[in-house]
Amino acid sequence: MTRHCHHCGGVWPHRSAPGRSDVCPQCQRDLRVCLNCRRHDPRAAYECREPRAEPVSDKDRANFCEWFDFAERVFAPKTGPDPAAKARDTLRKLLGD
Repeated sequence: MTRHCHHCGGVWPHRSAPGRSDVCPQCQRDLRVCLNCRRHDPRAAYECREPRAEPVSDKDRANFCEWFDFAERVFAPKTGPDPAAKARDTLRKLLGD
């Protein structure tokens, strides 16, 4: 179980939680985001199990949530098609390439 980036799995080496401007050393994505919080739950209202938290629209962008608690978990890479590759394929089919 580690505290890591939700996107690439890069481990956060510090004991303290990341600040709003901290980014992953591997992929440069924001770390203080809903997707890295232990309270994030896609099935909950506003995707957060903290009822007092302000709703956040961009779950993968840095925010000022005072309830942020960096989740400790095992990294599981996202599966499924790459959205960018799918968009390129659709465009190729549309243009007849």
